[in-house]
Amino acid sequence: MTITDTHTHLYSEEFDQDRDEMIQRAINAGVSRFFIPAIDSTCTKAMYDLEKNYPDNVFLMMGLHPTYVKENYLEELMHVENELKKRKFYAIGEIGIDLYWDKTHLEEQQIAFRSQIRLAKKYKLPIVIHCREAFDEIFQILEDEQSADLFGIFHCFSGTYEQALRAISYNMKLGIGGVVTFKNGKIDQFLNQIELKHIVLETDSPYLAPIPFRGKRNESGYLVHVVDKLAQIYSLSANEIAEVTTQNSKAVFGI
Repeated sequence: MTITDTHTHLYSEEFDQDRDEMIQRAINAGVSRFFIPAIDSTCTKAMYDLEKNYPDNVFLMMGLHPTYVKENYLEELMHVENELKKRKFYAIGEIGIDLYWDKTHLEEQQIAFRSQIRLAKKYKLPIVIHCREAFDEIFQILEDEQSADLFGIFHCFSGTYEQALRAISYNMKLGIGGVVTFKNGKIDQFLNQIELKHIVLETDSPYLAPIPFRGKRNESGYLVHVVDKLAQIYSLSANEIAEVTTQNSKAVFGI
């Protein structure tokens, strides 16, 4: 069984004490494909080190995370483009809009999101969207930018059924992780109405650990609990969930 974690921050300092052991636990559990989102320029070296150490398992994205859009965001966007010129990446991400913590830089977040969507089109790459309390703002830009060559993943999807359908209408897969196991997560109540072909799996580790680890550090290996939950929701075997969602990830990332 091959399980794909489409969104994991393996370079996070929370793994500094046991990163290799944590990755090996995941591989032993069947989670052997790790797609790594960028945050800003400070994580680039750590991402490259990860790829060097796990060339058969780690696949990198490049992008500027919305909560890291600050006064220097134009410099950060230049870093993104410079790295894209140098080498291959598998997505532009994670990008988007986050209005949960701070609305100060909404305009700059919108500019950064739109410009990185255009980079994705230029380099023929998918986008990986971060959206927190910003569905309307995200959808407005996707509406403006939608085209046959715009596609990707709505990372950590936690919206309504209607918002799920709208995200899918913009050629986005839904990234499903630990939230689906939460009693108050709500997405488990309608997910069986969404065809499995629109779903990919993720942990967002070290964040959003699934039940029974909620509130603790998340690991890519815990994705098996998300697989088990989706197996219940879709009345399929864990193997079928793993196979279909991994194929979905290959359709997005091309590998």
